[in-house]
Amino acid sequence: MGVAASIFMNTFGRPRGVLGRLGGFLMARMNESCAAWVIGLLDIQPHDRVLEVGFGPGVAIQLLTRSTPAKYVAGVDFTREMVEQATTRNVKAIESGGAELRHGSVENLPFEDHAFDKALAINSIPVWPDAVAGLREMRRVMKAGGKIALGLTPYSGRSKDGVCELLTTADFANTRVVESEREFCTPASKP
Repeated sequence: MGVAASIFMNTFGRPRGVLGRLGGFLMARMNESCAAWVIGLLDIQPHDRVLEVGFGPGVAIQLLTRSTPAKYVAGVDFTREMVEQATTRNVKAIESGGAELRHGSVENLPFEDHAFDKALAINSIPVWPDAVAGLREMRRVMKAGGKIALGLTPYSGRSKDGVCELLTTADFANTRVVESEREFCTPASKP
């Protein structure tokens, strides 16, 4: 990996150190509108348990706990810097038991089978080591009939090409691409 790619990855992809903390603040601003849009597409109900993978600075977690009727919100992120930032941003929801944030990876989610009704990831799938394995792991922790939504902005560096196919390969159904002015989302469901 070249120097520029390494700096980019440590700032935005898998944020670490000072650059990672700075990247978290930038991601909070850059991803908020996409997160709100994707959350709206999931149609979250009062009984829903929702998982976000790769929550970064915790903006979508904050939106989920403040503006949806979700029963419970959980998140997993690979970097400790992002867990710290997201915990600070969501301390009230965590203290009240409405949210739980964990350090971990998409390849080995620290949750039981069939624990969630809805799941989302914003701009994180491009940095997963194995996207299909990560999606299969998300599928494992979702209930039958659960909905997943992968939101991607132009900052992700990922085109919409092939994302539906990744979801289909991971045994999700009803995959499609929904586009906004700048972002796209690939909602799907677990049969």
